Amino acid sequence: MDSMMEDRSEIAFFDVETTVPSRQGQGFTILEFGAILVCPRKLVELESYSTLVRPSHLSLISSLSVRCNGITRDAVLSSPTFAQIAHKVYHILHGRIWAGHNILRFDCARIREAFAQIGMPPPQPKGTIDSLALLTKKFGRRAGDMKMATLATYFGIGQQTHRSLDDVRMNLEVLKYCATVLFLESSLPENNLVPPNAVTRRRAGISSRHRVGSNKSTHSSSSRISLTDEQGEAHPILSLVTCSSEDGTSNLAESDATESDSFNMNSFSDQITGESLGTDISMEEEHVSVSPEFLEPDQVSIPSITASFIPFFRGSQRIQLLHNDACLLLLCNNLKVRFGISTKFTDYAGRPRLSFVVDVPPSLCRVLEASDGVAQRLFSDSGSGSEWRPVVVRKDGYFNYPTMRLHIPSAVSGDTATYATEMLKKEPSGAAQRLIFNRFDAAGLERLINPGAILDAFISLDTYDYQQSAGIRLVAKKLIIHS
Repeated sequence: MDSMMEDRSEIAFFDVETTVPSRQGQGFTILEFGAILVCPRKLVELESYSTLVRPSHLSLISSLSVRCNGITRDAVLSSPTFAQIAHKVYHILHGRIWAGHNILRFDCARIREAFAQIGMPPPQPKGTIDSLALLTKKFGRRAGDMKMATLATYFGIGQQTHRSLDDVRMNLEVLKYCATVLFLESSLPENNLVPPNAVTRRRAGISSRHRVGSNKSTHSSSSRISLTDEQGEAHPILSLVTCSSEDGTSNLAESDATESDSFNMNSFSDQITGESLGTDISMEEEHVSVSPEFLEPDQVSIPSITASFIPFFRGSQRIQLLHNDACLLLLCNNLKVRFGISTKFTDYAGRPRLSFVVDVPPSLCRVLEASDGVAQRLFSDSGSGSEWRPVVVRKDGYFNYPTMRLHIPSAVSGDTATYATEMLKKEPSGAAQRLIFNRFDAAGLERLINPGAILDAFISLDTYDYQQSAGIRLVAKKLIIHS
């Protein structure tokens, strides 16, 4: 059988319908197998196969099972047993890439169980594409609970029949639709992208006046989903719909990898050039003024922190944090940089998403964790399946040294990219010079914002819901770097 491994480039989309266990300890029994072989280059169907399967005991087909997929005892009475179709199933699956919706948790296990029951080695995949995991990560919860029926309704491509071959073909169509949407979105300007976990229609029904008071925050870890083979190695299987593995852990130096950039890039228009001190940075004298909109942590009343939904993009909504009914903006003085500029992750145009980590003083910590709790409570009612990530990170072993990540968004004008954060350098005399960046240069920032540096930060608290992660994103609107 392994001689067929020489050229098995087709992707095998498959689905099984099974009995539904009616009592504890009872397993699943395959009632139908359906598969199509798909050309990975053109995504066209090359071959198909489906058959009903007669279980060892017809009594396994309960009324609950019939309600699930419509397969009755009479329907399978003259059908082959799994042992009679095992060689055909093996020929279709072995050595090919397996694809399907929720196959890693369900269908793959049922196939292996069925082969084990007849004492035959199961087929082995070259790799797997689980469209449930893949689309949840890449397309997000905008289509609801990500079940096949929900996705099909979202795209208007019909109703799911819960029959193997129909479901397999619907799965392929859903993938094509999702891939097309993601491809088009990747071509849009960054500030017009729809976050994959943008608020769904169910969330849009919540009143924008819906607010939540302060509450303790709850910490939860982010999820990691990757496209893997049987040995757990990641593979880019399908060119239009690939799934890359990113480190979703709350690491002090490199966390917050996949957050949505909700800062309005078009609002940054003040780009001034001046005498160059180097190749890309210049300075000019400027008086440092403090906007009354920005509050120092001690000026914030914790009970006055609230959250509400506001309109976002194409009918969706996002959470806004408020203090006494005004947008909550913070001025944080004398922050110490723990980890310098990170350039690990990039935006849609390949530019680094810049961020750095600072220590959080106690007064600021109280405000941020209160804000986190308020926003999370409202988020829990939104219907999103993303996991909430705490804005303040308390690393194991360093609980008394909390940190937070500050983000420096980019601003794009034509073909030129620079920083959307206003930056100044403060001399020991108190005089400040504005830093003028002629181009986007992460290396230049690394020399200014390095571990141990002290700075003042004017911060907005922007919420995000992106690639199954959600939380508060701290965006630096203005930085004053102490010499």
